[in-house]
Amino acid sequence: MENRVIVLVSGGMDSLVTAAIAAQESSTLAFLHLNYGQRTEGRELQAFNLIADHYQVESDFRKVIDLTFLQQIGGSSLTDRQMEVTHYHGEDTQIPTSYVPFRNTHIIAMAVSWAEVIGVEKIYIGAVFEDSSGYPDCRPSYYQAMNQLIKEGTKEGKIAVVTPIISMSKQQIVKKAVELSAPLEHSWSCYTDSRQACGVCDSCALRLRGFQQAGVVDPICYQQRPKYD
Repeated sequence: MENRVIVLVSGGMDSLVTAAIAAQESSTLAFLHLNYGQRTEGRELQAFNLIADHYQVESDFRKVIDLTFLQQIGGSSLTDRQMEVTHYHGEDTQIPTSYVPFRNTHIIAMAVSWAEVIGVEKIYIGAVFEDSSGYPDCRPSYYQAMNQLIKEGTKEGKIAVVTPIISMSKQQIVKKAVELSAPLEHSWSCYTDSRQACGVCDSCALRLRGFQQAGVVDPICYQQRPKYD
């Protein structure tokens, strides 16, 4: 469909802001959510639907795909309940336990397949380079390589992955959300709890630090709100 784009929406803050940017650039959106067996999948799915409601995404263009085979593969504290989710300990060059091996490649592959079916040429994803020390599939070079692969492996070679917030800090992402009136209260970033965000896992900490640096109060509830430098 003319001008329609796909947005990968996990339900987190980065994907929310990416959706808000996509909504500014395209009049019609298709939302894709992937269940890969993560601890907070039920809460993330709720966030996905709330965000989709906000942007008036039609029911036929809200797709949830099961990738729970990643849980069978394991290797991540998000999918393996016997592994401990990493708490934030400041800047670290080590890959955290929350890294799901090669996850974004599986997710993007699903999006590209759907894009070919519905005639979409742009896929938006909320990858952030600031996270790339922990997640190798958040590097700009990864997306350059991925787009070349998509060009080679699709019928017309016109589909591309777009990364509008890849060069932003979390502080800038929060400010962009406010600027675009994105419903931050609908987003969910916690890796460990579906009822009340923990405030100490890597994802909560980076989110809270972004809000604190931006001088904005995060509207979701936390078990604790540490101050982060």
